[in-house]
Amino acid sequence: MTQRPKDTAIAETARVTKAQVVRYLQHHSDFLINNPDLLKDLLPPAHNHGDGVVDLQNYLVEKLRVENQLLAKRHDDLISTSRANMTSQMRVHSGILAMLEAKSFRKLIEAVTTDLAVHLDVDAVAICVEANEEPSAARTKIAGVRMLEPGEVDRILGKGRDIELHADIEGDPLVYGAATGLVCSEALLRLHPNPQVPTGLLALGSRNRGRFDPGQGTELLIFLARSLDHCIRTWLGLPPD
Repeated sequence: MTQRPKDTAIAETARVTKAQVVRYLQHHSDFLINNPDLLKDLLPPAHNHGDGVVDLQNYLVEKLRVENQLLAKRHDDLISTSRANMTSQMRVHSGILAMLEAKSFRKLIEAVTTDLAVHLDVDAVAICVEANEEPSAARTKIAGVRMLEPGEVDRILGKGRDIELHADIEGDPLVYGAATGLVCSEALLRLHPNPQVPTGLLALGSRNRGRFDPGQGTELLIFLARSLDHCIRTWLGLPPD
């Protein structure tokens, strides 16, 4: 005796009628919402239909069109973000290499205050250092380094903060000096190469509003600041923290 296929046996013993399907869908109006994958398997009705028939064809076409647009936008956004991140990474790495190649402490300061602006595509770069409280130390100045009063870095950055990004600001003359008018957006990074030296500040200013934004990633900029800390320690003969 030949055994009937299991699916055929089930179909014969439990036939589902059209009326049952209609009643089920009428009582479960959210069925397709909860099972959206079924939409791609359904055959939508043609445009020529009678009254009382819902045309799903336009709905399906529109749904697919919107989904394709969203996927295309996400794809373009992902590519744009990846390219921007790669560009930023290359710029920061080239700036760090320029600092590491400096042949003296003076050349290091020059590499930061002049070359770094080119590498990072910004309009102003400043190194600021809090002066010691002793009058003699406060009068000592290093070419290319702006001196701040004790406590100014905490005032500018916020106590305990190592980085601040501002998208739309006016430059601070205490930080940028003659380049203040160029600064409409900035990244401020705390420098603390060693407890034996005063706290410092690395400021990157751009004329383009939104060039730096509080919502953007900060890992590369923090890496830049820590690399500068390392270079300063090396040239001043300071031990690590």
